[in-house]
Amino acid sequence: MENSKEHPLVLRVMRLTKPSIITSFPISSESHNLNPKTLGQCNTTLNSFGTGELLVLPQSFGNIFLGETFVSYLSVINESPGSVSNVSLKADLQTESQRLPVSLAKPIPNLASASSLDEVINHEVKELGTHILVCIVSYNRPDGELRSFRKFFKFQVLKPLDVKTKFYNVECDEVYLETQIQNITQSLICMEKVNLDPSPAYEVKPLNSGTEQSSVPMQTYMKPSEIRQYLYQLKLKPKYSLQVFSDGAGAIGKLDIVWKSSFGERGRLQTSQLQRAVTSQSDIRLEVDSAPNEQEVNKPFEMKYKITNHSERVKNLMVKYENSTRMLWQGRSSYHLQKLAPKDHVYVAMSLLPISPGLQTISGLQITDTELNRTYDFDDIHQVLILSN
Repeated sequence: MENSKEHPLVLRVMRLTKPSIITSFPISSESHNLNPKTLGQCNTTLNSFGTGELLVLPQSFGNIFLGETFVSYLSVINESPGSVSNVSLKADLQTESQRLPVSLAKPIPNLASASSLDEVINHEVKELGTHILVCIVSYNRPDGELRSFRKFFKFQVLKPLDVKTKFYNVECDEVYLETQIQNITQSLICMEKVNLDPSPAYEVKPLNSGTEQSSVPMQTYMKPSEIRQYLYQLKLKPKYSLQVFSDGAGAIGKLDIVWKSSFGERGRLQTSQLQRAVTSQSDIRLEVDSAPNEQEVNKPFEMKYKITNHSERVKNLMVKYENSTRMLWQGRSSYHLQKLAPKDHVYVAMSLLPISPGLQTISGLQITDTELNRTYDFDDIHQVLILSN
């Protein structure tokens, strides 16, 4: 890089960012003891001030967080007594994997003395690690010789949020997604939006406080190191039911997170495609069609369920129910079903008698393939809250 003192042009680069508020330990004092000169022009009627009207301007190029927009002001100033011809400014952003052009300034045929070529660049950072802003200024000397010089400005892109996900499979076509988001910055941030954008195969229902499903408000501000949890219910759409055991049911969607800094600077993160573990296919599948959520003790109720044959052969099935100490099956303890063709289903109703109050689980259902002598056990089929009389 050539010495800039040899050139008639000077390049100045300034990152455009908002200042921060001075924070300190609150000072408690009586109003008649508070010296107005201590605060300058600030409001002196406050009896304590930890965060006030005083601002701190950025002292360096600083860091930037992933998902934020990097904004910088570039200025090429002609400090020579004469004009300079064919002045151009080019700026690239060098990351660890690529080099991106970020300047669109048009060359100036003639830059007069004390004049400047100015440009504001904007770039949404999508990679972590070291970034280098490379600025190249070129011009023509009076004798027509092409001259140029360059400057480099390095800054770090840091991770603002730590996102962890966990899946809970309930049925083959239903899954719950738990998301934990932690603020790993050193400042307060405001969570503006945390959405799950589902893949075409799924429909999503948020189960979070502060949503229309709940009247409990959610605090939008997150302190440093604070963790917040979000829960989503996803169901496979009916037209994709045949893909329930295929890889097509594995991709559920992406998390879209938008936050703001204390001065309203917006950042956005979008995760890669989230993948759930596809449930292994069973020849026989059982689904609850209808059942009560609450029932009085010692009063029978009916539960209706659907049995589907997912195999490639006709099934001869026998249903058997083993009584528990708290839930009794009324009727025959076992019986044969009609022949079930491949991909076909049948609805079965069963009458149950709860004999103990509390949250009871319906379990102990066995379906046996009489030809293969293979038994399929189904436990934790449904839960019913049994109320005392």
